[in-house]
Amino acid sequence: MDALVQTGQTRTRGEGALAAKSLVTEKGEQVFMLLQVEAEASAARNFQREVLNVIEHALLETEGEASERLDSTLKELNGLMKGLLLSKTINDVHAIIALAEESGMLHVSHAGRAEAYVVRGGTATQITEYTRGKPSPAFVHIASGQLEPRDTAVLSTQRLLRTLTPAQLANLAAKHHNLLEELKGALEAEKEQAAFAMIHIESGEEGKAAQSIKAALRARPHRNSGRAGAGALVSRGVSVLSSVARQTVDLAATLVQRGRPKKQGGVATFQRWWERFSADLQHPHRKRRAHILLLAGVVAVFLIVWSVINLASFGQRSQTKAELRALVEEVNQDIRTAENRRLTGEVEAANAILLRAEQRAKQVIDSESGYYRQEALEILARIQTKKEEINNIVRLSPSVAANLAAKNPAIIAQGFIGLADEEFIVYDRQDLYRVLHNSVEDPDRIGDAELILHGVEFPRYQTTVYQLTGNSVVEIIAGQLTTMKTEDPAGWITGEDMVAYLRFLYVLSPENNQIYKYERLSNRYTAPVEYNVSGDLSNAVDIAIDGNVYVLKEEGQIVKLLRGEVQPYTVRNAPDDALKSVAKIFKVLEGGHMYFLDSERSRVIIATDGGSSGEATYVRQFVLDGEGIGELQDLYVDPDETRLYVLDEKRIYRIDL
Repeated sequence: MDALVQTGQTRTRGEGALAAKSLVTEKGEQVFMLLQVEAEASAARNFQREVLNVIEHALLETEGEASERLDSTLKELNGLMKGLLLSKTINDVHAIIALAEESGMLHVSHAGRAEAYVVRGGTATQITEYTRGKPSPAFVHIASGQLEPRDTAVLSTQRLLRTLTPAQLANLAAKHHNLLEELKGALEAEKEQAAFAMIHIESGEEGKAAQSIKAALRARPHRNSGRAGAGALVSRGVSVLSSVARQTVDLAATLVQRGRPKKQGGVATFQRWWERFSADLQHPHRKRRAHILLLAGVVAVFLIVWSVINLASFGQRSQTKAELRALVEEVNQDIRTAENRRLTGEVEAANAILLRAEQRAKQVIDSESGYYRQEALEILARIQTKKEEINNIVRLSPSVAANLAAKNPAIIAQGFIGLADEEFIVYDRQDLYRVLHNSVEDPDRIGDAELILHGVEFPRYQTTVYQLTGNSVVEIIAGQLTTMKTEDPAGWITGEDMVAYLRFLYVLSPENNQIYKYERLSNRYTAPVEYNVSGDLSNAVDIAIDGNVYVLKEEGQIVKLLRGEVQPYTVRNAPDDALKSVAKIFKVLEGGHMYFLDSERSRVIIATDGGSSGEATYVRQFVLDGEGIGELQDLYVDPDETRLYVLDEKRIYRIDL
């Protein structure tokens, strides 16, 4: 296969690293490794070394069919990445592993946002699988196909079609010698980063030109070639060694004579021996033996130094291996201890022990020696499983209750209101979508001039209320859009969130450290009353109410208020940082549970409400797995707490409780 192969990468931005490697197997196959790792610099370098080691041993040095070797290599890499992601040694990875056979058959697999394209006949086509939502950081699919003359395959750790159109990519590929430089310039202009590679299959004319160049290079005479040249080189080397050795001995003899007079006899004897040896080096008949002796001496010195260094490093390696083995045994003991604590009901103590075990396992993984790394990765997976068992974490693929994209593929939902019996109002920035069971009605536009900020149900008046960007509030009353006024001359206060309870509308305003309470009259609202008395509401993001008011702040802190006064509230037995990244809170009335939505980790955390004591208890959490799940936006639980509904940008998902 006559092909032009090139690799490259953009400048690295922020934390992480890029790597682009091109390797050749003994069979002449071309192997590509493209990595984009989001991690600390040292962790990223260690990960790159581990991936390269796996590729060299599992793909380059093994026998068998190319597709089978690639498949086994990807499985091993998936295990490595899963362990490092679970341990949070690395945050994310986008990668491509590709293998081009001598016959022109190309096999490509990608992880994360990496993609591969083939330009054929002036048309660029993506050959890797496209996944909607957040891509999986694992090698799932292998794309295989035959490359033809004049084909250009482009591999990248980022989606190039976000920066270039297919036509632009095809035009750049037509000038394949400058393709990577053009890609680099286009990506850096968009402040993107990527590692990339190119394979261009040459046509017959191009292949003949390449063969002519190779033949010319082989025919070019090399300097210092042949026996005479090699002999001259050896002779010069021996001469240099002799000169250096002579100067060293003379200097040593001088120093010994000055510092230790009693040894002069031994030094003089050695000098005489050296003079005879030097004379032999110049003698036409005895110089061969002298050369052999000199080379033997050099080899002996090298072997002695090499042995000393290896003995020292062997001792160090043995000590390091013993320390790591002891650390692995301690981690296994910690896992057993955590299980015993769980059985006795000491959940917090069990979590603390597992955290210590996780940190110790990471020490083994981060060790540069590489000893017990595979065992530590397996232990990390066991720790993760044990954590989920202890903390009642359920991973599931929720069923789709309604697909909003079927009505509007461009929809980006931002919230929804649960009414009754699987009836919802979903809203984006401008439109309202009524959903009944799995059917989605045509949208109703609130207005072109203003955008929707928040929406809530007002059960007492059987309406839904929406706050808009134009400092206004509207209600949907009997299907009609009605603008609501307030008796406050300054108009409505725009808040971070709002909630309705009884005949009052509460607006959360963290910048004013206040919750404003509006009373609804027949066709308007009163001027607001300040509800908060003693709570710190800075950085608040959401609000819920059941008689008590619950305010969710950044970093997962919850402020409970009753008549404006702060009440004690804490969630016990929760895993470390369980609420740190939650962004939404939902409270079921009349003693129901608290529900927290963590969009960053695609999960819902459930806790009791804590009653009058304010000592809530962690219950469980659901982690939503699935390739189609996008960024979670909102949640709702029916009054009987039999079903939980979660909204992403395109769909409503249902979870049976």
